[in-house]
Amino acid sequence: MNNFHKKSDITKPIPALDFSDVSLTFNGPRGPINILRNVNLQVSGGETIGIVGPSGSGKTTMLMVAAGLEKTSAGNITVSGQNYKYLGEDGLAQFRRDNIGIVFQSFYLIPTMTALENVALPLELAQKPNAFKIAEHQLSTVGLEDRAYHYPKQLSGGEQQRVALARAFGPNPNILLADEPTGNLDRKTGSKIVELLFEMHSQHKTTLLLITHDIKLAERCNRVIYISDGYVSEH
Repeated sequence: MNNFHKKSDITKPIPALDFSDVSLTFNGPRGPINILRNVNLQVSGGETIGIVGPSGSGKTTMLMVAAGLEKTSAGNITVSGQNYKYLGEDGLAQFRRDNIGIVFQSFYLIPTMTALENVALPLELAQKPNAFKIAEHQLSTVGLEDRAYHYPKQLSGGEQQRVALARAFGPNPNILLADEPTGNLDRKTGSKIVELLFEMHSQHKTTLLLITHDIKLAERCNRVIYISDGYVSEH
């Protein structure tokens, strides 16, 4: 008896993210509004995906759905083997806390907390016993160890986004969702943030979905996904 397996016997790796016939429709005053239309997309672990498209095309909604922050009208979303339809609001919040990091165009730092406290917060919510030690390490990773006790208003825009990156990567998420992370920054500062984002992605082996209007930036990713009028295509 040999130990060889047929191809059909080999277990395929579970996708980090799987959209299966996902649609999202809102009821507007003039009838249904289709935000996402039958989206099918599989993303492998550690892969980088650039998402481009015109304003209002559904890019941000796609990330919100991937994070479990917006419910779909049809179809299934599976993240790291977990189908969202089997999770309630509390289950989604816990799953998101443990598996997904998010970086927005606006930094969304808590103004009454220091940089260190902002980074440590999600770790504390996850009941990590060494939350502040991890937070200190993450701030050091983004070059802000000397700004740990500064409040957001005492930081530049680039520094605030670096704190946001440190906060997102702190829990070591399986997936990082980045929505125009350089949109509020000047070109030079934005370029530094992009380099840092890809560097941290490489260190953490995190799957990355990046929304951008910059096609050159999107093309740095393994694949580029185009979205227009709720339809997704790959070129």
